[in-house]
Amino acid sequence: MSLRTAVAAPFVGDGTDTLPRSDFVVDLSLDRDWFSPEQAKRLIDVAASEGLLAIEEDTLELQFDHASVTVPPEYAPDESILRERSTFERVLDSVVAEGVDKQEAVAAINALQSELAITLEAAAVLYARRRGIDVGSATERAIEEI
Repeated sequence: MSLRTAVAAPFVGDGTDTLPRSDFVVDLSLDRDWFSPEQAKRLIDVAASEGLLAIEEDTLELQFDHASVTVPPEYAPDESILRERSTFERVLDSVVAEGVDKQEAVAAINALQSELAITLEAAAVLYARRRGIDVGSATERAIEEI
C-alpha cells in the first residue's frame, strides 16, 4: 500500500484529522510496531514534503480526510516509503494515478525533454499539464530545479 495509508493510520485510529506529533510517533512505533521512533519521525518529514501533513508546532494536521482511507488489519508499510521521491517520481505517480500507462508516460516525457531541451522534471510537469492533470507544488519544485 501507500505512503498515504501509513500516514493516515494513526489519524484513522483516533478518528481525527489532527494529532500531537508524539501520539503519531507512538502509534507507528510502539502501538503498531511498523517503524522505530526515528523512522516514524522521518515519515513525518516525508509526508510533509509530499503535502500529506501540515506541521504546526507539535501538532500534525492531515491534509486529506482520514475517513477516505481504509487501513486493512494486515497492512504493514515497507520502509521504502521513508524515502523522499524526486519531483519526476511525484509527477509520474500523479499521471499514472489518472489512468495513463506508465511506460507510455515515461516515453512521452523523455521525448518532450529531448525535443525541448529541458530538464526531466520540467518535461514531466509539462506532460501532466497538457493532459489536464494538476501537479500543484511539483510545478514549483521543477522550476526551482531548472
